Amino acid sequence: QEQFVESGGGLVQAGGSLRLSCAVPGNTVSSNGFAWYRQAPGKERELVASISRSGSTTYADSVKGRFTISRDNVKKTVYLQMNSLKAEDTARYYCRMRLYDSTLLVGSWGQGTQVTVSS
Repeated sequence: QEQFVESGGGLVQAGGSLRLSCAVPGNTVSSNGFAWYRQAPGKERELVASISRSGSTTYADSVKGRFTISRDNVKKTVYLQMNSLKAEDTARYYCRMRLYDSTLLVGSWGQGTQVTVSS
């Protein structure tokens, strides 16, 4: 099953930036969509951002204007650039692949990468 390796998390002060990376195995990165999710302690997992095969993007209202999802098909990597971080962005972040341009998730949840924003 497709399980990706997320990296780039860490501890950052409010207002700071981080760039998360998601290494995609195989040759599936260009033919599928991807999404970043996050889960904070005691909260349900939520969709943060998505990118389609063609590059169209969507964002949760809470991160619009601050986060940018992108992909590099050559490096087989999906990114989440996070700027102007807030304490409420503290969560574990996960990358998932979507089947083609659907919202159907492929594979399973990985370990994620922890983002902690100090206020």
